[in-house]
Amino acid sequence: MSRQSEPPILVLEGIIRRFGGLTAVHEISLSVPKGHVAVIIGPSGAGKSTLLRSINLLDVPDSGRVQIGGEVIFDRSPGTPPPRPRKLDALQSAARRQTAMVFQRFNLFPHLRIIENVTIGPMRARGVPRAEAEDHAHRLLARVGLSDKIDAYPSQLSGGQQQRVAIARALALSPKVMLFDEPTSALDPELVEEVLAVIRELRRDGMTKLIVTHEMDFARDVADEVVVIEAGRVIEQGPPEQIFTAPRHPRTQQFLRKILRRGASS
Repeated sequence: MSRQSEPPILVLEGIIRRFGGLTAVHEISLSVPKGHVAVIIGPSGAGKSTLLRSINLLDVPDSGRVQIGGEVIFDRSPGTPPPRPRKLDALQSAARRQTAMVFQRFNLFPHLRIIENVTIGPMRARGVPRAEAEDHAHRLLARVGLSDKIDAYPSQLSGGQQQRVAIARALALSPKVMLFDEPTSALDPELVEEVLAVIRELRRDGMTKLIVTHEMDFARDVADEVVVIEAGRVIEQGPPEQIFTAPRHPRTQQFLRKILRRGASS
């Protein structure tokens, strides 16, 4: 189902991110409508994760503009100095009030129980009372199929279960935009589907999502739009049926042939 008529909730304009002499993200502009699922694909090292991390300022762009929900979160002209530490802290706080990220490697607090991992963000970042945070956490953990693990510690869970906790933790922040950075890349193959099933289910809730993934069947299934990145640039974007059945850019064609052939042989 297309949601192109919805106004954009996320607007990126001219995002550039350099690391020394390497330009990881090169003047990327992207507009994502509210409730839209945008899936970002491309070869390893193309700049996909760096672009995602630029949205919530885990990686601070060298220039460009980030707007979420009509609020300008970040705006830096080319050649201007980076924000001072205090200003950067304020910008990062603003970005993380609007977004939540699910990382490749879970990033759970090992010394906290699962219920505490899910409640700590809303309580500290948003001042949510403990009882309210715990009630919400119980509902979210039930949603990801982990009601029986609330008193467990991360080390007692499988990788797939830990990633589902990480999804519940991100949802607990009630973000406007959810960011998924290759959420299955650190999992054993047999655990991948349980995490993808949860993300598929979340598609029904209408929350805007950007997902970096190498799972092409999953991308085709959940995306409203697929964005293809190569060498830090968007080379093609469009609905999944166009990207996966009739890609226009030769590099997209080459990438999909290679990755789909690899998937078929595994």
